[in-house]
Amino acid sequence: MGNFQCHYYQTGSGRSPIEEFIDSLSFNTQRKFFAKIGWLEETGHKLPFPHTKKIAEDLYELRFEGEDGAVRILYFFYLGNKIILLHGFKKKTEKTPKKDLELADDRRKDFLSRVKGT
Repeated sequence: MGNFQCHYYQTGSGRSPIEEFIDSLSFNTQRKFFAKIGWLEETGHKLPFPHTKKIAEDLYELRFEGEDGAVRILYFFYLGNKIILLHGFKKKTEKTPKKDLELADDRRKDFLSRVKGT
């Protein structure tokens, strides 16, 4: 077991959009996802490109190809060893779509505001 732990972001009502996205992927793509998550939990910030890429000040993307095409999982590091998985999507363009970045950032802010409130 690695030094890091991945957690799925949950909305205020308890929904987990990232889990719903993973569930929508094919079995083989899900297997690739869980293998990548294992590497991420082992290595954290040290996982190199092309497996991961910093895409904004506090946001990173986990990158892999599956039967479903190019898959991206946006996440951030919290309290040193926690990794919060915020948003997943199938990438169809060169750049990460702005709406996906904004959604992940909104979820990050929501998570942080609710954690600070507890």
